[in-house]
Amino acid sequence: MGELIAILSGKGGTGKTTVCAAIATALAASGKQVLAMDCDVGLRNLDIPLGLGDQDALSFLDICSGSYSLDQAVRHPQFSSLAFLTAPVNCDPADIDGNAFRDMLQSAREHFDYILLDAPAGIDSGFRLCAAYADRVILVTGGDPASIRDAGRAGELLERMGKPGVRLIVNRVNKKLYKRLRLTVDDIMDDAGLPLLGIVPDDARVVLCAMRHKPLLMRNKKGAAAACRRIARRIQGEPVPISLR
Repeated sequence: MGELIAILSGKGGTGKTTVCAAIATALAASGKQVLAMDCDVGLRNLDIPLGLGDQDALSFLDICSGSYSLDQAVRHPQFSSLAFLTAPVNCDPADIDGNAFRDMLQSAREHFDYILLDAPAGIDSGFRLCAAYADRVILVTGGDPASIRDAGRAGELLERMGKPGVRLIVNRVNKKLYKRLRLTVDDIMDDAGLPLLGIVPDDARVVLCAMRHKPLLMRNKKGAAAACRRIARRIQGEPVPISLR
């Protein structure tokens, strides 16, 4: 059975969606069957960092309704083991049938090694919907005080939901800026109250790839791409050291 991973953030602007896309492509590049699912109802954007912005993709609601099957999910042209479902635009997360969503995810477990849910930012119904069925939860934060505070708040909520083992990814780490601010990743971990899964450096290539409609991992072997590859290896159980190299 596949593993269901919810990628969450306490607030918007942390780069959660880009991190989700990079981890999904890294897992697929390692030979795993992966389903990346955009769960940000009404504000879908996961297709952009995946390099699928020009593809017509089914929404997860199309699968939930029984109109289509998971076999019909669009496949990535460069990463053949990566499938993608987008989010519906004309509904509210609170209106989604939780039982149908659960059943669709259970079916996905039978087809894929990993299912990554890119949840909407914040702690509203979309956050709860994704977290409810996840085997593993990853919180993405930046280094600014608001992101750290909201990551801590999201972590507390997940604990109350009975979600153990939540892990933190600190994104867009700028070593020079952190030095000037006398800020460390350990400080962020302490303030958020969560153990670390990985650090992703600030990297202009992330924006360049999105503008060119290319996946970050397709042509980059350093910076943020390398960091997300290491995170994907940790997700698979490899003892990979955490670093910014």
